[in-house]
Amino acid sequence: MLNLLHRAAAIAAGALLGLTTVLAGPAHADAPTPQTDITGAAACVAGEWVVTWTITNNWTEQAKVGKLTTAPASVPGLDNGLYLYRRSESGTVGKNVFTQVLRGSPPSASVSFVAEWAKTKDRDNTATVQLGQCDPPERPCVEKAQARFHHEFAIKEGEAKATVSLDGDVKLCAAEPVTLVTYFAPKPQFSVPQYAFAHQSATISNEDRTVTLSAKLPDCYTQADLFFGGEDDVIEEITEGGRRYDDRKLGSRTGLGARSQGKPGWYNGGAKGCHQPLVQPVSQCDGTVDVNLSNPGEQTKYAVDFTVRAGDFTRTVTVAPGQGDTVRVPAGSGPVTVTADDMDDVTYTWTRPGSCPAPVVTVENDCKTVAVTVTNPRDAVPARATVAYGAESKQLTVAPGASERALFTAGEATEATVTIEGREPVTVSVEQPDCDSPGDGGPGDDGSGGGAGDGTPGDGGNDGGLPVTGAAAGVIAAGAAVLLLGGGVLFLVARRRRITFTP
Repeated sequence: MLNLLHRAAAIAAGALLGLTTVLAGPAHADAPTPQTDITGAAACVAGEWVVTWTITNNWTEQAKVGKLTTAPASVPGLDNGLYLYRRSESGTVGKNVFTQVLRGSPPSASVSFVAEWAKTKDRDNTATVQLGQCDPPERPCVEKAQARFHHEFAIKEGEAKATVSLDGDVKLCAAEPVTLVTYFAPKPQFSVPQYAFAHQSATISNEDRTVTLSAKLPDCYTQADLFFGGEDDVIEEITEGGRRYDDRKLGSRTGLGARSQGKPGWYNGGAKGCHQPLVQPVSQCDGTVDVNLSNPGEQTKYAVDFTVRAGDFTRTVTVAPGQGDTVRVPAGSGPVTVTADDMDDVTYTWTRPGSCPAPVVTVENDCKTVAVTVTNPRDAVPARATVAYGAESKQLTVAPGASERALFTAGEATEATVTIEGREPVTVSVEQPDCDSPGDGGPGDDGSGGGAGDGTPGDGGNDGGLPVTGAAAGVIAAGAAVLLLGGGVLFLVARRRRITFTP
């Protein structure tokens, strides 16, 4: 029985030894076939795909990379000719890790290569990773006060021009309007009131990060402003104590305007006033001067104060845009001077209009005296005249609507000359009347006169003088005789017929 147990134990031990030999036998077999493997993993990070490629080498020799292809882009560090880590002595496979960053959300990424050892190759090394949309995370936006800009501002060729840009890769929480506006101004320095002339607005946004603006300048004194704000923020009229753009102007030292770097975004200047004062003096026949004042022009925005001076006369008149007025300067005031802002002084001296009627000159000669009369029209200046007759001359001053005479002793001169101040001399004829006494035919021989009706003088005359005789006396005498004869005939007829005349 005991022997039987020993034999059974011996058989069992032999069987166990045989089993152990069978199990240990493979440890003495050859190493596995040389092989490489590639895997890929991808992650979307901040809008970019980060792909990690892992290549393992299970052989005890380094594997060389060949016939490498990558899509859609190369893999940094993975190139043809690269040697891959080998399996360690402990049996750990060689591991090689490469990182690839892809932008633009490609649909996939892939790598393919051939691993080469000294005596063999592994051609089956391909891996593909599916990608797709990879959006960046929503950026936090910046509020109005935190946004930063830069700008350019210039005045040239009759325009104000500006460019404004958003700085940095930031996102605005709200769009930022900006406006360029130009004004009429009363002076080339800041002054009021001002009136809007032209403007342009634009909006800076995350899509439109740079804007360009321009606005025409008026052809006169002007102001231009570049400010943060839109069309609704344009001040149409800048007045004393009214609204201002203040530190909203780009380039300001403080406030919203200080967010933009650049030269000051404002301008004052111009070469002439925004009005066109005109003066037109007109002389009148009575010596007054009508000074016509006007303030015309399409760009006229301001009233003009005209001051008219002449001797002791002074008057200031304010003429509104597009209006006119007239100042009458009294006669005899002297030279007229008109002044106004942005206008050269106008100086004028009264000149007699050519249409004024001239004084009238008449002459009378009664053989003893020559009278020259000068008559001045009613609406005229006093006429200062020099009257010359023969060797004499006399001065006259004739008021408007009046007459004055210059008297001279009658002589043989047949003309008189009248020179009126400011006019050409006038020469008038002086008629010579028959200045002899009526004819007496000479005294008779004895003072009784000549024969009746024969027109011959007598032998003498007397101091008392006789009626004029001659042909005229004969006619009268004949007429008287006829009348007397007719009366006698009528008397005789009346007596025969016994006719009675009743008185």
